[in-house]
Amino acid sequence: MSQKDISKRIAKVELDENTILWRNADIEQERRIAIFDLIEDNKFEPLKSYPNDYAGPYNLQLSVQEGRLIWDIRTHDDKQLETLIFGLARFRRPIKDYFAICDSYYQAIRKSTAAEIETIDMARRGIHNEAAELLIDRLEGKISVDFATARRLFTLICVLHIKG
Repeated sequence: MSQKDISKRIAKVELDENTILWRNADIEQERRIAIFDLIEDNKFEPLKSYPNDYAGPYNLQLSVQEGRLIWDIRTHDDKQLETLIFGLARFRRPIKDYFAICDSYYQAIRKSTAAEIETIDMARRGIHNEAAELLIDRLEGKISVDFATARRLFTLICVLHIKG
């Protein structure tokens, strides 16, 4: 990867704590892993030209307001670059399906056989992969991300939708 490519990444990601209404230990672990993995390895390239030809790395804050996903994109030293707002209607079904399969998965890891857990995990990965593809499509023309980055971002979007 060239030095220029290294800058096309997320250096820091935060979720709006006011958006997250409820957590449990399983979800908190998913959030921590997604953020850690995202920071360790991601491709994030906004396609808009920024002042002074700024090209990363980026700080990203995600929140949900009035049924919309807010992407607050900032420089590495926290100067505002852009705010993107996306409707979430296309993500309602994948988020709902992902929550349902994750619930089954968490229950299974406590009391099911390895084969049952593996079957549920395969279904969970399938839903996650489809949602990542949907996110890549939704970001088209605005932000270029790779598949692994889209998967981790979808996990964080789901965390923002947890209600007690």
